[in-house]
Amino acid sequence: MAGGHERIETNLGLMLVLVLIVISFGGLITITPLFFQTNLLKPVDGLEPYGALELEGRDIYIREGCYTCHSQMVRPFRAETERYGHYSVAGEYIYDRPFQWGSKRTGPDLQRVGGRYSDEWHRVHLVNPRDVVPESIMPGYPWLEVNALDPAGVEGKMRTLRTLGHPYTDEQIQQAPGLLEGKTEMDAMVAYLQSLGTHVKIRR
Repeated sequence: MAGGHERIETNLGLMLVLVLIVISFGGLITITPLFFQTNLLKPVDGLEPYGALELEGRDIYIREGCYTCHSQMVRPFRAETERYGHYSVAGEYIYDRPFQWGSKRTGPDLQRVGGRYSDEWHRVHLVNPRDVVPESIMPGYPWLEVNALDPAGVEGKMRTLRTLGHPYTDEQIQQAPGLLEGKTEMDAMVAYLQSLGTHVKIRR
């Protein structure tokens, strides 16, 4: 037995093959059951994919790196649920590509921020956060107010998402560019923030 063990340790190729086999089996055992848990694969009741304006706002949120300071996942701990609201569930994220879970919170979690503040509050906060939160260290994003949205790419974006399972209709896709006409990046960002946590009604 000792000879066999020594032979594996001294044969790099054999060691590599055996390590890969162990990792593969471990991965299958861990991941396979998830495909049979329907609550992880289906959207929760009431969840809809992002509208055109919200979708653009989400892309701006990612572009500006908001995820580096804000998470979007309320953990199932009392300290979290009392501060942010109901803990997050897997079915909420079906239409999120990529996920914005995050692990670092320089700022608060935003998963339940939708409807907590007015649109005007968000606008002021995004231009100069210290106007509404004096102790904030968040940078301002005043250019969002003047940057106009480009509606040219939204149809292609929504068609791509439909191939991934987002239930957009032809009508929704065709109407999307018109919904972005005359809108600014600030409008889109506020629409996205106001949508967070509001598409889902979870029983407490």
